[in-house]
Amino acid sequence: MVGRAWAWWRSKKPLVDFAFMSPLLLLSMLTASAYTAPAAYPPPGEPIPRWAYLALVSGLLGPLVVRRRWPLQVFAVIAAVSFLQWLAGFTMIPANAAVLIALYTVAACCTSRWEAVAAGLVAELGAVLAAVRYTVSPADYRYGLVMLSVVVAGVWILGVYINTRRAYTRSLEERAERLERERDAQIQIAMAAERARIARELHDVVAHNVSVIVVQADGASYAIDTDVERAKRALETISQTGRLALAEMRRLLGVLREGDDAGSYRPQPGVAQLNDLVEQIRESGLPLDFRVEGVPVELPPGMQLTVFRIVQESLTNIVKHAGPRATAQVRLHYGDEAIQVTVTDDGRGAAAPDDGMGHGLVGMRERAAVYGGTVRAGPRAGGGFEVVARLPLREEARSA
Repeated sequence: MVGRAWAWWRSKKPLVDFAFMSPLLLLSMLTASAYTAPAAYPPPGEPIPRWAYLALVSGLLGPLVVRRRWPLQVFAVIAAVSFLQWLAGFTMIPANAAVLIALYTVAACCTSRWEAVAAGLVAELGAVLAAVRYTVSPADYRYGLVMLSVVVAGVWILGVYINTRRAYTRSLEERAERLERERDAQIQIAMAAERARIARELHDVVAHNVSVIVVQADGASYAIDTDVERAKRALETISQTGRLALAEMRRLLGVLREGDDAGSYRPQPGVAQLNDLVEQIRESGLPLDFRVEGVPVELPPGMQLTVFRIVQESLTNIVKHAGPRATAQVRLHYGDEAIQVTVTDDGRGAAAPDDGMGHGLVGMRERAAVYGGTVRAGPRAGGGFEVVARLPLREEARSA
């Protein structure tokens, strides 16, 4: 409640300015008799008629109500009224402090530094004129001019300082808002990249394991009447493959759960898991030859995952499209400049049906491009299909 009331009060600038001006107005009204009637020791200057006094108070203090909305115009009006007061020879009154308030407002609120300088020079001219008119001796003139100049300079410097402080605060707020927007944009980009990565991972996991399950289920249905043991092994492979697929899907989807980061800390598959992948494919009934050539080097985890997924996707496509009598070969060659993955089969090749629903080749090219690599895939001249992926080795990988 207090915060809302304070916000409402701050939003009413004329009301706030009137509240700050009201003590000066009250002082001017209480001391009116001292300036409107002759006295034994009147203030410097001539006594002011009551109507003129009220006009001066209104002309000097009234514009202050809108001083923050039109600071330069308010200062000009108050300076003009003060100059008319000087021309008429009327003595100085408490309401003349409005000149200093208007000067502070110009220096603190105007964005142009020249406007503040001009207002300061006009106020200093007023100090000189006031010292000339309202002092009676050279000593009093010098003293009065110095005191008025010090007051004018102090008010002007205070206003300029507040203006600079506000500009600095605004720049910090704008910078904080900009950094917050940039942070939000980076978060959105990171989230989009993470969703794309998870989509690729889910595609590889689901496509591979479901293909193996389908092949094993077909084999079990054919062998259940003639070879019970073979059918049992196929069903066991289906069970193991299904559990593996569920575990990997839980790991991937667990990353998306709010407040549950357990899945993100589990190790990703790499080159060392290629042997398990090959054995799984062999158990599905596809004859497969796997060889590692060259001197193995330590690869970054991300590149190892890329190699594993490329081999996994290639073998999945062979299981789905190569045909029942196809054989496959996987070559992992470590060179001096790059690591090359070659997956070939002698199946249908260009004659294999395409359902148009796969994104495996696109995903392989995207994964390879992250490490500056390339993927070439297509039918072989003598039949079958070939996938060749080449990933450049970084200096740290070659020296490991």
